[in-house]
Amino acid sequence: MTGNRIEALDVLRGAAIAGTLGTNIWIFTSPGGPADLAGALGQAGAVESFLRFLANGKFLALLTLLFGVGLELQYRSARRRGLRWPGRYLWRAALLFAEGLLHYVLVFEYDVLMGYGVTAIVVAYLIGRSDRVVTAWMAAVGSLFVLFVGLATAALLNSGASLAGSSPGSLFTEGSYLDQVASRIELAGVYRAEAVFIVPLGVVLFLLGARLLRAGVFDGTERGAALRRRLMAIGLGAGLPLNLVTTFAGSGWFLVDRYLLPPLVALGLLALITSLVRRDAAPGPLRRGLSNVGRTALSCYVFQNVVASALCYGWGLGLAARLDWLRPWWVPVAWLAICALFMALSTLWLRRFSRGPIEAAWQWAYQLPWRSTPAPARSGSA
Repeated sequence: MTGNRIEALDVLRGAAIAGTLGTNIWIFTSPGGPADLAGALGQAGAVESFLRFLANGKFLALLTLLFGVGLELQYRSARRRGLRWPGRYLWRAALLFAEGLLHYVLVFEYDVLMGYGVTAIVVAYLIGRSDRVVTAWMAAVGSLFVLFVGLATAALLNSGASLAGSSPGSLFTEGSYLDQVASRIELAGVYRAEAVFIVPLGVVLFLLGARLLRAGVFDGTERGAALRRRLMAIGLGAGLPLNLVTTFAGSGWFLVDRYLLPPLVALGLLALITSLVRRDAAPGPLRRGLSNVGRTALSCYVFQNVVASALCYGWGLGLAARLDWLRPWWVPVAWLAICALFMALSTLWLRRFSRGPIEAAWQWAYQLPWRSTPAPARSGSA
């Protein structure tokens, strides 16, 4: 910890942003794009399925836990300054939703920020409640979520449904940028349906992230180290092997593979990365790069999707169609190249600025309603 800043959080955010791209890159590099997600999953071979497994759902869950940690830090800050809670935080959540809406319409079909904005409003009213109330909410929402996923999975298995390939169409290989924007608006109900899973899961993980911070998961104490060891045992020792099994168990297990087991793995990743950061007193290039991406997380999240779109879609370089014959081998290379690019760009940016470009605009918008108006000038004699 440097001053009041938890160093591991920046590295964790950077890893979560890079890992989220590790999931999304398979969507961008599919010739059918987001419109043919089910078909792309159904046609994936063993190598591609394994490569998808490495990131699928895990870093989204890690990012969600970190949003909960951030919400807890915002709550502590408000209490220290004697501000009413949730008060201004509701405006922060509204801005997050608005940013996600713009990102969805202009950039990417499977944006998560809108869901986080809704989740943040719900959790803001719970974060300061007693442990008993928070535990009850986590248990209730978590149980309903597991039940819903279980019933949906049973229905998929009993019906014998599969993620069979479909005709992908030409929107993402030949359509213009404005064609894609129009498609996102027209099919908003389809693309935003994932919120049914993201919001309830987010409520649980936001609250869990806040609780882990309070429990000392980032501390250098023996208590913190013991907690991290338990999380690694649960997430990496149990969750990761089970998640690997569901990856190859068939498409009927898709919801379990995407939404139930990855959060367990994310807990292990959070503990592992935090332990590595605490152990390494002299950060190397990878850690510094991830930390800088974490400090500009919102900017990197949005702009890496812009870059991936420009590289892969027909209105850009069209690499998804041109390099489809090299799939899946070229996809990890594209992911590595984009990650390296944003590690370098974020490092260069932070040499001159304290915040990323979107973070700076977001901070300006956040402070706008509370800016004091200048006092009227006093009249004086000439």
